[in-house]
Amino acid sequence: MRLPLYQVDAFTDRLFGGNPAAVMPLPHWLDDVTLAALAAENNLSETAFLVAEGAGWRLRWFTPAIEVDLCGHATLASAHVLFAHLGVRSERLQFSTASGPLSVARLADGRLELDFPARTLTAISAPAGLGEALGATPQAVFDSGCNYLAVFADEAAVGALRPDFRALAALERQGVIVTAAGEAVDFVSRYFAPAAGIDEDPVTGSAHCELTPYWAECLGRSALRARQVSARGGTLGVRLNGDRVGIAGRAVTYLCGQVELPG
Repeated sequence: MRLPLYQVDAFTDRLFGGNPAAVMPLPHWLDDVTLAALAAENNLSETAFLVAEGAGWRLRWFTPAIEVDLCGHATLASAHVLFAHLGVRSERLQFSTASGPLSVARLADGRLELDFPARTLTAISAPAGLGEALGATPQAVFDSGCNYLAVFADEAAVGALRPDFRALAALERQGVIVTAAGEAVDFVSRYFAPAAGIDEDPVTGSAHCELTPYWAECLGRSALRARQVSARGGTLGVRLNGDRVGIAGRAVTYLCGQVELPG
């Protein structure tokens, strides 16, 4: 069996930037063991699998270690593949996912905007071991039930973090978002998720489901510019719309190929 495989750099307008995702459109669902094996073989932070369903697509995301409920950059990459390579002409794509219905719209400037759920944050005391695992003590910590959000004094402090990934993996949440006000953008962030098989994700769309409500309240504006300051880096435009978050960016294709499966 031959299956198409695309590799796309998301949240960037240039190759070798942003966050690479594998996208595999399927004629029908394969068993979960095979999907997990494909994601492990691709060895990217996420592989997106999609199957046509009604007027849209069913979409699932796998890291090399686990299936996840929400992934921004691989959703952006999937929309890019549908628009750029599979001839889809509609201006808005509809996806059915483990996190409910999601959509991606093509904006007038060529960017793609994800419509994702906003996540509610609760202020908490820093969990035991968080500061030690990050290598620095945050000014404030919040919990979304999925991730911890750790706020630092400035962009330099976020960039200087050298976490102990083994210690971070022992924490109770899937990942840790670290953030601060930005210098050239409204805010910056990094995202660590070693428990999910990703020590540091280059650009994390779904982390902006927490980041956008937080910074919109702090800055008193609903539309913001963000930068994830990983080694590859990526730029996002975000906006808060009630209980939803718009997350916009660009994507470029790195690879088009095929996978050979037995049978």
